[in-house]
Amino acid sequence: MSAGTALIVGASRALGLALATEYARRGWDVIGTVRGDQRTGLHDLADASDGHVTVESLDMTEPEQITALRARLAGRTLDLLFVNAAIARGNIPVGEVPTEMFVEVMVTNALSPMRMVESFRSLVTPTGTIGVMSSRQGSLSQNTNGGQDVYRASKSALNQLMRSYAARYADAAHTLLLMCPGHVRTELGGPDAPLTIDQSIPGVVDTIERHRGEPGLQYLNYQDQPVPW
Repeated sequence: MSAGTALIVGASRALGLALATEYARRGWDVIGTVRGDQRTGLHDLADASDGHVTVESLDMTEPEQITALRARLAGRTLDLLFVNAAIARGNIPVGEVPTEMFVEVMVTNALSPMRMVESFRSLVTPTGTIGVMSSRQGSLSQNTNGGQDVYRASKSALNQLMRSYAARYADAAHTLLLMCPGHVRTELGGPDAPLTIDQSIPGVVDTIERHRGEPGLQYLNYQDQPVPW
């Protein structure tokens, strides 16, 4: 299929920056978001892109910033909306987690991505793709080890919210994807993770592209394998 325009939310570094880089390499026009006004790797990518990569400022946990970005992009048409953003805040048993930390993780990992999806869905072409970065740790059936309680719960909540979204817009033709990048060597994944970013992200993009034009929701990993709910 031909390339298109992608909005990648959370593209300043690690997985998000790699996604933006991979899509740009494949000939897409990429709009990537960063938090704050610090220079990031996305700015470097944009500078070298001949205008095919642009940078927008967004903290998606601030609803007014979502509204402002939606207004700035009102004239654009998206073939892909992909929300990549997550925090963990440590491996703490849930009974010891401060309320403020629980709220922060849930708002960042579950509520804010869905606010982005709801706000920007009308910019996505009728047969375009809406994806969010989930995790195998969001799977209820595969949680046999415990640990990372709040992070797991936030990704499970994200999965559930996407299922509700898919049911609410069941008549729409959008491809809806919950993507699992695998256990990747990032700040979140840790230095002992088995995958590098370069081993994960091309597979994520291949999987997204393979399912372009397929209506409905799927929960898939970077090798295009279904993840048990």
